Amino acid sequence: MSNQSFKAFLVSEITEKEFSSEVIERNVSDLPEGEVLIRVKYSSVNYKDALSASGNKGVTREYPHTPGIDAAGEVVISGNESFKEGDEVIVIGYDLGMNTSGGFGQYIRVPANWIVACPKGLSVRESMVLGTAGFTAALCVEKLLDNGLSADDGEVLVTGASGGVGIIAVALLAKLGFNVAASTGKADLADLLKQTGASSIIDRNELSELNPRPVLKQKWAGAVDVVGGDTLFNIVKSLNYGASVAACGLVQSPMFQASVLPFILRGVNLLGVDSVEQPLETKARVWNRLGNEWKLDNIEAIATEIGFAQLQSSLDKVLKGLAQGRFVLNLGD
Repeated sequence: MSNQSFKAFLVSEITEKEFSSEVIERNVSDLPEGEVLIRVKYSSVNYKDALSASGNKGVTREYPHTPGIDAAGEVVISGNESFKEGDEVIVIGYDLGMNTSGGFGQYIRVPANWIVACPKGLSVRESMVLGTAGFTAALCVEKLLDNGLSADDGEVLVTGASGGVGIIAVALLAKLGFNVAASTGKADLADLLKQTGASSIIDRNELSELNPRPVLKQKWAGAVDVVGGDTLFNIVKSLNYGASVAACGLVQSPMFQASVLPFILRGVNLLGVDSVEQPLETKARVWNRLGNEWKLDNIEAIATEIGFAQLQSSLDKVLKGLAQGRFVLNLGD
């Protein structure tokens, strides 16, 4: 098996600021050590992948490198009793695709404690339509619910609604009976967002400019924010009394000007959401939810399937903020 060849997307450093990519043949023996060898059937394209593929040293330290923070497929060889040959599995987060050869190759080899079983309610392809983005959206929704959000409380805001996390958050909240306001800069996607479950569409410019007032009119029963920056602070200032915003992104900026007034006058909550280093038990629980009571019926509406030939152009779109929904990479021969 160590001589097994496979296709992989490889990013190489030409000069300090110049990087190139190509699809090459690799051998399983080139992969890092790990307890479980997995044949990857599907992956997905995320913003972190686009950063890695463009040579961002904050994501990937050493090149040549195969990105892909998401992978789903079947176990080929297992050195851990928790998994056996043929098991369908999901790997997201931890170091996959960052500094460990990732899901843009037809095989990965990883520690067993990075792996969860693919829920019976999901195919491996469906799991990668969701991927890290869907998992993150589910974590955000779960945190809001755990902090008391109810469908009777009023409208819930989702920013960056045309991107991967945002569009799945819209769909999940709508499935759970919430009225969802979807904020986007892509007016041409309004119909898709409404089909996904949004009850109203908001131009992102209405939220993105800093308002100097320390508090604003109460408007949102809760929010999922993937944008950060001034948008996040405007949301904090506009939450209903006791409401929460789950923050998981920094598309606008990792920084925002803040005041304690919304927190101490209205008792609002800023909930941080991380999807990378979650305990394996949490990952398994959330994936099981996504495959069962939270399974989305219209998931194909947000998916665009690609192959190796379209991967670089898809990464470019994601990096430039031009992606719509989710790119699903089919790694079949």
